[in-house]
Amino acid sequence: MDPERSVSLAELRRCTGERGAPMWVAVAGVVYDVTACARWRSGLHEGQHFPGQELTYEFAEAPHGAEVLSHPCVQRVGRLEDRRASPD
Repeated sequence: MDPERSVSLAELRRCTGERGAPMWVAVAGVVYDVTACARWRSGLHEGQHFPGQELTYEFAEAPHGAEVLSHPCVQRVGRLEDRRASPD
């Protein structure tokens, strides 16, 4: 995948792991595939977070730092589209 591809919020929301879809999350405008990560296998991370979500604010309160985004099981997908840039 192109690491700088643009991912819409609608596409992110479809990537919940259901019906064979991958599990994606976004943090600080970057979309990550967490499908291969053991702590996401149930589809609910630590009993609190669902895939297919923008988790920037929740991430700030997590007991871990950004280092978890560099684990081998996490793959960068691209950048979340800036909704403010779209015409009204």
